[in-house]
Amino acid sequence: MKMEHPAHARALPKAPTGIEGLDEITGGGLPKGRPTLVCGGPGCGKTLLATEFLVRGATQFGEPGAFISFEETGEELAQNVRSLGFDLDALVAEKKLAIDHVRVERAEIEETGEYDLEGLFLRLGFAIDSVGAKRIVLDTIESLFGGFTNEGLLRSELRRLFRWLKDRGVTAVITGERGERSFTRQGLEEYVSDCVILLDHRVNEQVSTRRIRIVKYRGTTHGTNEYPFLIDEDGFSVLPLSGLQLDHAVSNERVSSGVPDLDEMLDGKGYFRGSSILVSGTAGTGKTSFAAHFAQETARRGERCLYLAFEESPQQLIRNMQSIGLNLEPFVKKGVVKIHSSRPTLHGLEMHLVQIHKMVAQLDPAAVVIDPVSNFIDTSTAIETQAMLLRLIDFLKGKRITALFTHLTSGGSATEATYVGVSSLIDTWLLLRDIETGHERIRGLYVLKSRGMPHSKEIREFLITPRGVQLKTMKDRKK
Repeated sequence: MKMEHPAHARALPKAPTGIEGLDEITGGGLPKGRPTLVCGGPGCGKTLLATEFLVRGATQFGEPGAFISFEETGEELAQNVRSLGFDLDALVAEKKLAIDHVRVERAEIEETGEYDLEGLFLRLGFAIDSVGAKRIVLDTIESLFGGFTNEGLLRSELRRLFRWLKDRGVTAVITGERGERSFTRQGLEEYVSDCVILLDHRVNEQVSTRRIRIVKYRGTTHGTNEYPFLIDEDGFSVLPLSGLQLDHAVSNERVSSGVPDLDEMLDGKGYFRGSSILVSGTAGTGKTSFAAHFAQETARRGERCLYLAFEESPQQLIRNMQSIGLNLEPFVKKGVVKIHSSRPTLHGLEMHLVQIHKMVAQLDPAAVVIDPVSNFIDTSTAIETQAMLLRLIDFLKGKRITALFTHLTSGGSATEATYVGVSSLIDTWLLLRDIETGHERIRGLYVLKSRGMPHSKEIREFLITPRGVQLKTMKDRKK
């Protein structure tokens, strides 16, 4: 009887890239001992991705690498990636990395039956043997085959190159320029590659976005969507949007809102830890004041809070909150509260999401405040904004981070509506409104919903005083 082998025994061996998010969407990394094609237009990050693949392999996974460049010299390459914190010269000195610049002149390439890649194979073999390389990068393949017009010869030589790399057992990354109607200019490389990764750098409404897609991956499942990625001082980071599921853990622990009277309205205990809270209202109703109360109370408990302000600078926010008795400055100096200010139009929605992921990973906060989320609609459509916030809420819930969002509503819109359509995703919704009574307007608050707890149905008047937000009942006002 033929024995059935378990699935994990037949799984395709993979070489982890060490690039945040990329290993997740590829199911563990690139195919080990096989060639991967990374293609895209100019400036989309092909060389940087390939370089980081080698550096992470040498520094994190004990796999030396070889970089074969057909365009840049070793000095130029080392200088270009130094801004990402990669010291190629040190890796070369430690025999963890070999860099070879192969100069190819198209005029010197003769399309004859005798032409082959034996000379290149010797250079590749020497570079691999010099450091015992397990990974190799060829950048870019157009420089090597750009002079070919004979498609039959080109296909034959491409197959020889890819077969030679497989026979050497090295995990190869080959970069290529994107063609007009194909993933590469030659239109053949993608067919002989075991994995094809497409990078894209697009501009929409004057906002640029970089995205990555796994076009092909033989022998394994993989993410098929487009995923935004970021290139910054830490290198590549990819955000796997489709990996978020409704399987996060929940907590019965309660955390204070920072306003004792509001805690009383919420079963006397405040919010659930890890829940999502929405504070909505028209301009001037005090949304930021409630958000600042929550941030300060989080810091008082000794927990870290990430405050994302999209309308005020950190200094302006600190100054304004001091007028109502909230002093965030000591907590900011201690690093317990981190205020990050930027305009929503600075990046596309995906880039904001990637940056929030990175800041959460760096700070590991217990609470996140986003003030206000309604500004995101200025950078995209309502549907795209809703999708982005859905991913953000799921991400924060998955990490059991209590999230508070403020939302600006217009005076003529329904008070129980939000432009970004996230109200159904929210656990606790506080509605702030101006109430006209005779010759004056007062501020009122009521809890529209709060899942999982009994809560007050009262409309409470509140005052913003030098001692903070204070609530009182409408009956008290009548007295």
